[in-house]
Amino acid sequence: MLTPSQTVGPFFSICLPWSDGPHVVEEHTEGAITLFGYVLDGEGAPVPDAVVETWQAGPDGSFGPDFRGFGRAPTHGNGRWEITTVKPGRVDDRQAPHIDVSVLARGLLNRVITRIYFADEAEANAADPVLAALTDGQRGTLIAGPDHRFDIHLQGPDETVFFRL
Repeated sequence: MLTPSQTVGPFFSICLPWSDGPHVVEEHTEGAITLFGYVLDGEGAPVPDAVVETWQAGPDGSFGPDFRGFGRAPTHGNGRWEITTVKPGRVDDRQAPHIDVSVLARGLLNRVITRIYFADEAEANAADPVLAALTDGQRGTLIAGPDHRFDIHLQGPDETVFFRL
């Protein structure tokens, strides 16, 4: 007999802390930016116990040993997260600069995965095959504002586009 699935957390404060946390690079690194936003549920309420993980290419577009490219940040009580990083380069001639994002939160049996693109990369974004496959409204959920704000809506009318991998 099958039993219904259920969540098993939140255990994030026990199992997921990481010493470098939200610092992909140190704050004083040349070109450092702070990506930030809020994780919001289907009603627009903040999710205070989510974890946002990012991974990305380096500024030159490579995934070499000289650039870690990974960050992990818990949300605060108001659902806010932030990561200190540098803007990635293009991975190849087709993909616009982007950062891959994974979100873990209560109520999710599996992580959800999305991408952050940059508003100041209009030409590269227009040529990106992932963005090209989406509607205008969907594309807008993947582009951070000029201030590098990127809110993650887990459900609802403003739901962020998530990918199946």
